[in-house]
Amino acid sequence: MRPLKVPEGPVATALAAAVIVASVLAAYLNGLTAPFELDDIASIPENPSIRTLWPLSVPLSPPSTGTTVGGRPFANLTLAVNHALGGDGVRGYHAVNILIHALAALALFGVVRRTLAMPAVPARFARDALPLALAAALLWALHPLLTESVTYVIQRVESLMGLFYLLTLYCLIRSVDPGRTAAWQAGAIASCLLGMATKEVMATAPLAALLYDRTFVSGSFREALRRRGVLYAGLAATWIPLGVLVAGTGWSRGDSAGFTGWAAAGAYWLAQSQAAARYLGLSVWPHPLVFDYGTVILAHPRASALCALLMIPLAAATLYMTWRRPAPGFLGAWFFLILAPSSLIPVATQTMAEHRMYLPLAAVVVAVVLGSHALLGRWAFAFLGVVAVGLGFLTSARNEDYRSAVALWDGAVASEPGNARARCALGIALRSLPGRLPDAVAQLREAVRLEPGYVLAHNELGIALQAAQGTSDEAIGQFREALRLDPEYAIAHHNLGLALAQSGKVREAIDEFEAAVREKPDYAEALSNLGVALCISGRTDEGIQQMKGAIRINPDLAMTHLNLGSALLRQGRRTEAAAEFEAVLKLTPDDPKARSLLERARAVP
Repeated sequence: MRPLKVPEGPVATALAAAVIVASVLAAYLNGLTAPFELDDIASIPENPSIRTLWPLSVPLSPPSTGTTVGGRPFANLTLAVNHALGGDGVRGYHAVNILIHALAALALFGVVRRTLAMPAVPARFARDALPLALAAALLWALHPLLTESVTYVIQRVESLMGLFYLLTLYCLIRSVDPGRTAAWQAGAIASCLLGMATKEVMATAPLAALLYDRTFVSGSFREALRRRGVLYAGLAATWIPLGVLVAGTGWSRGDSAGFTGWAAAGAYWLAQSQAAARYLGLSVWPHPLVFDYGTVILAHPRASALCALLMIPLAAATLYMTWRRPAPGFLGAWFFLILAPSSLIPVATQTMAEHRMYLPLAAVVVAVVLGSHALLGRWAFAFLGVVAVGLGFLTSARNEDYRSAVALWDGAVASEPGNARARCALGIALRSLPGRLPDAVAQLREAVRLEPGYVLAHNELGIALQAAQGTSDEAIGQFREALRLDPEYAIAHHNLGLALAQSGKVREAIDEFEAAVREKPDYAEALSNLGVALCISGRTDEGIQQMKGAIRINPDLAMTHLNLGSALLRQGRRTEAAAEFEAVLKLTPDDPKARSLLERARAVP
């Protein structure tokens, strides 16, 4: 048995780390200006819990439903830090995501490099441990399949969880070395805990750590538990706060995940065989990449059945290999274990999602790197270098799609024309482009046709019809249909209120704005428009209070400051009105109306 040996010196290691970071930056910097998409909106610009860093209880208590950060307080805290540094500007959020990805790549580099020095690994790999680890980290970090986890801002929950997962493993590996064992074990437990507070897939990390220990260090589960029982007790204890967090979302992440019956679960599980096969195919040939695969569980039942014939034997072979040939078997176990939570527990919002491959891809990449080395020897590094460069260019090209919402969603629709959610999102993107409003209406109509119960599509079609036709009975009808499907949908109440107000039905509009605020008390825009409607109806004092409430929630609403200032000025409260107009000019310095009204407020009566 070879003794544990950390290969290469600190200078070579530092150079390799620099190459990894520089490569990640080169591949991802062109995505810094990509706009917020899909779940980003509710989790970032519409998330009041990230608008303050203190007390910490606020960012550590994200909304339990309706956002990707529900039940994930540490991820929400990082968004709050972003907001404190740069508001809702997208660059800062993307920069942090890129940093997280670079750190995860470094952690993977460290894990692979040290693992290849373990006695359980053939000696031929130990001799080239550093370049092999560098190749694995580069191929993984630059693979375009990971763009969704990095450039789609809210999938920070995936990449950040991935970072903590790898750090848990890295700290375990370092704890095996003599000296500072307790510190590294504490680091592993802390990393695991932070991962549990980031995303639920982290639940598999204690199992992965124990399997790693048995495979590469201790030789058996019993010996691993005997030597490091305190560590595994600590890792297992992190399941307790995870359980509390999941319970806080109703055990179903706001009805976005969970079991609704055995028939539905069976169909979902069958579909996951197709998903896993698709993931493996994209790992080898990353085209076409699709931002959203939709919510249809069995669009292609025959294909799912055929994929099951492939994946079930592969899973069985992984179990056998884990028992008889633990080292290569660990790679298969890593792939299936990390995919298990989203594959076994039905996810209503996404049947298939590329970001789920953030960590499982590492197993595929390591297998390719070691297999290439076994076949080609050191000539493999030239081959792997070319592949890494090619993957980097593909990732950079994929990031260009994220800079255009139309390109991103057009690709999703082209890949899966029956995807109602992709058509809805494409309609929303087209709606903001000059001359594309008819195309937007067409896409939204098709989304409603494909999925008549799709609440968001009805609401967005109402907005598009209102923009195309002015306030019309058809637009109002779409808002009412959204509310028939979901009477608690605050945004549809608000939009219906706007349409009614523009039709001169102010009293009915007030009812809708009040309903929106009842359903969502922190809905600043609804409070603001309720205030305006109350002022129009002669209830000025009440209107002023509602607009002040909106500003307390979101001080950056320039139009609300303007409307509030106008209402105060009509009441003769010039000093208060002037303060509101000054606030408008701080937010929009070139606003001529605010400047004119400020002069009126300051004029001597």
